[in-house]
Amino acid sequence: MSTLNTLKLTDAKKPNQIPQVVQRRNKLAKRVWQQIELAKAQEQGTQFRVAKFKSYTDSETGMRKQVETQMSVKQWWFTTQAGKLAISVRYGSRVLELAKGKFAVEVAHEKDLAITLDAIKTAVLAGELDSAIDAAATKLRAGFAK
Repeated sequence: MSTLNTLKLTDAKKPNQIPQVVQRRNKLAKRVWQQIELAKAQEQGTQFRVAKFKSYTDSETGMRKQVETQMSVKQWWFTTQAGKLAISVRYGSRVLELAKGKFAVEVAHEKDLAITLDAIKTAVLAGELDSAIDAAATKLRAGFAK
């Protein structure tokens, strides 16, 4: 028992469920990470695809099977009418409003895409876009209501 006496014991318990705000942040951070990897792959001249598992029922045996497929990632950046490069942050099918009336981040060069996306990911994880994520999620849910 002397070993346990040297440790700092606490009555903390692991939470059963992650709060919805954190779940949404993590979802968006994952998508931003995919965009970062896509930008890096494009800079190196390679392709970036995400592995996804699909389940299906085998017609002969009736057993459920999983198959790994490759999912392509659509890029969030585009060229504006002024000829500049811009990134819009998407949550589902909605473009997030980053500031009042501002829906995109302007980037100087293509090589700065990964750096800018990394800054966006940091902002997402810090909770700076929580209100925009909540607004987009509310609009998305409203589309499913009858």
